[in-house]
Amino acid sequence: MGPGLAIFDKLYAILRRDLLTAVRYRAGSAFLAMSLLVQVAAFYFLARAIGPGFRPGGVEYFPYLLVGTGFYTFFVMSTQAFLGTIQQAQQTGTMEVLMTTSTAPAQLVVLSSISAFVGNLVNFGAYVLAGVAIFRAPLHSNLFTALIVLMLSLVIALALGISAAALQVWIQKGQALVWLLGSGLWFLSGAMFPIEKLPQPLLLLSRCFPLYYAVGGMRRALLEGASLQATASTIGALLAFGMVLLPLALWGFTASLRRARQNGTLSFY
Repeated sequence: MGPGLAIFDKLYAILRRDLLTAVRYRAGSAFLAMSLLVQVAAFYFLARAIGPGFRPGGVEYFPYLLVGTGFYTFFVMSTQAFLGTIQQAQQTGTMEVLMTTSTAPAQLVVLSSISAFVGNLVNFGAYVLAGVAIFRAPLHSNLFTALIVLMLSLVIALALGISAAALQVWIQKGQALVWLLGSGLWFLSGAMFPIEKLPQPLLLLSRCFPLYYAVGGMRRALLEGASLQATASTIGALLAFGMVLLPLALWGFTASLRRARQNGTLSFY
């Protein structure tokens, strides 16, 4: 069996395991669906309270919030998924065993987190669909542009997740990156409000983070129906970030594993 087929076999086994686990815990899935609806409803009524006069970027505030917060949450939860895979292995004492299997460590972490990764993407889709179907959020989508932005954003989300895993193995502080995403960078991503009103230094700082381009690109694709040509600069920025961040994240994870093995700290958490 070739290495490509072996990877797909492993992926199938992991997805099947996680699907069976999800089926057993249907109450958790129902709670998650209810949480999504409550969050969508909260943003709908927030937009109504602010009023129709506030139209950031020329679009209504509710769909602006819907796409921005939904896509940003996808990034945060995906990073948490990769971190959770490492933390669980450390806490259950299986970290050394997992890292000495025939599967490459980085590949193993990605495969182990893929179910949560896919689940987060499905949650984003359900989040937006709930806003459209229940609260009549207007969308003017260019699905091809949205797909390109999504694919490039997935590479960046993958890099962020692997980086969090590397930090956890290296200094047991992977949660710091999740905290930074959840409590700091959202302010500069434009997830909830247009950053053009920020002071110039913060506005320039926001352009240094890929989430600004990911959130903005998805908004333009789903809310304005922007073409690839119209979003060329955003897509170019996402491509550049992905080409730099993913190799760096993979290198960092491999280096952190090597250091942890040498120091005997692989299972520290």
